[in-house]
Amino acid sequence: MRRCGLRRLGLAAALAAVCVVGAWFPGLPAGWQSSGLLGSQSAIAAEPGCRPDVAVFGAPVQRVSLKADEARLTFVGHATFLIESAQGISAATDYNDYVRPRGTPVIATMNKAHSTHHSRDPDSGIAHVLRGWDPAGGKAEHDVTVSDMRVRNIPTNIRSFGGATDYDGNSIFVFEVGELCIVHLGHLHHTLEPGHLRAIGRVDVLLVPVDGSYTLDSDGMFEVLKTLQARIMIPMHFFGQTTLDRFLAKAGTFWAVERRDEPVLTVSRAGLPRQPTVIVLPGR
Repeated sequence: MRRCGLRRLGLAAALAAVCVVGAWFPGLPAGWQSSGLLGSQSAIAAEPGCRPDVAVFGAPVQRVSLKADEARLTFVGHATFLIESAQGISAATDYNDYVRPRGTPVIATMNKAHSTHHSRDPDSGIAHVLRGWDPAGGKAEHDVTVSDMRVRNIPTNIRSFGGATDYDGNSIFVFEVGELCIVHLGHLHHTLEPGHLRAIGRVDVLLVPVDGSYTLDSDGMFEVLKTLQARIMIPMHFFGQTTLDRFLAKAGTFWAVERRDEPVLTVSRAGLPRQPTVIVLPGR
């Protein structure tokens, strides 16, 4: 895949250009993105739903300024968030060679849709590199617990470069931190089947791509959001203010929308909003 110069194009334009070069064909027939990729059961059906109580090993780690039931999310940009636990464990989502958090995370998750979602040269200091696809074929299966953070995946399908279905080529990642269940949808290309929903379990915080073309179309994505019923939904993977505003205008007809001035959100299960809320974090 051809790389684009971030300095010349600017970050948002460069990321959009990478997706264009990736040839995801925005003119695909309506409905194909929502349902046409579900030729096989992609979920790990035997995987229990989100149970954050299992993610406690008590390893000696350096603490950060969080309470035991809290997690900190920082929107780094595009589809990358830094998720931090009370015991100092950090995970970077869709870790790539363009947009990275400061410092080295303990865990890095990746998806292969475009080069803005994975790294060919991840930091050697990352203890656990979790690819959302199996390079050898088949489905990726990850279930890693480090101290007070558990990370696991649920495989989904994506469109290949030629337009065919790449079965189990993407993953949803679930982060169980303290008492919270945080779900990163990755480069989701289709709606979710019952097996996916059982494997995901309860969702407290949902990190959702809102571009409406390169990933799942708008109608399909809103179907996913309504089904998962997360208390907090944080948009990601948008290419400029117009795309984000289009998503927020529609989301505002169903849920409350809050815009934050800082890209950092500290959350606990006890502090979740009573009603589902879209929280917009500015990327860095």
